[in-house]
Amino acid sequence: MSENKPATQPGWIDPDDVPELDEAFFDRAALFQGQKQLRRGRPPLPEQRPTLNMRIDAEVLAAFKATGPGWQTRINALLREAVEQGRLNGTGS
Repeated sequence: MSENKPATQPGWIDPDDVPELDEAFFDRAALFQGQKQLRRGRPPLPEQRPTLNMRIDAEVLAAFKATGPGWQTRINALLREAVEQGRLNGTGS
């Protein structure tokens, strides 16, 4: 009877054959503080913003997306400006 072979060959057997750990390895490594894994990337905002589904004109959306990354932040900035200037009643005053 034939013996089962492993599906893949092991990358190395001898511990002396372990590849050297370079800067690229550590750039991809998970960071820990004690037993807690630290998040990478942008730190969380002090106040969580709610997720919103809304309908806007396709042309408006296309115009904002055409400005590149950060278009949602720019929409938020324009809405914030309108709130601060009291322009929410639709009259523009």
